[in-house]
Amino acid sequence: MDLNILGSMGNQQIRAFIAIELPDELKLALIQLQTELQSARQSFVKWVVPEGIHLTLKFLGNIAVDNINEIIEAINRASKGISPFQVETTDLGVFPNSRNPRVFWLGIGGNLDSLINLQKRIDDVMKPMGFVPEKRAFTPHLTLARIRESASLQNRREFSNLIDRAHFDIKYKIGINSISLMRSQLLPGGAVYTCLGEVKLAI
Repeated sequence: MDLNILGSMGNQQIRAFIAIELPDELKLALIQLQTELQSARQSFVKWVVPEGIHLTLKFLGNIAVDNINEIIEAINRASKGISPFQVETTDLGVFPNSRNPRVFWLGIGGNLDSLINLQKRIDDVMKPMGFVPEKRAFTPHLTLARIRESASLQNRREFSNLIDRAHFDIKYKIGINSISLMRSQLLPGGAVYTCLGEVKLAI
């Protein structure tokens, strides 16, 4: 993304979030998993495009283009003293429960203490800028699909049964080496994600 172009947009609002980008190997595995599950042709399921799946640390909502550099600097402050670390994928699951699933996800495990600490520090530096911390505890996961509001209880149970039969046995490593400020554009053809800035963790 050309920040000079963004700079010319003045106070225009864009949709943004702070996240960890995923390795290509994991994205390919998620494509294979989604392809397998989509064969059931359940129209009430809205799948997340694999290229758009991130380990989200904080959703910001609409931000002013003029504030991008300030946000990146805040992320830089939050990451000071944190060395690169690693997490890994775990099991498939749904929120809030298997009887009435609304979100289908892939869990994250491994060095969660470092990840939770990083997320809390980001929350802390963003709070004075007007970004309220989440009331719910941070639960690291990758959102793979959402169940549409129009889905019946029967639809939801069918989807839960499908997930129960799915296999995702390999534990993929995710190196946390940098944090990205991402832009999300909701276009007719689907969401498009662009990295606005990246902060490297110190070695």
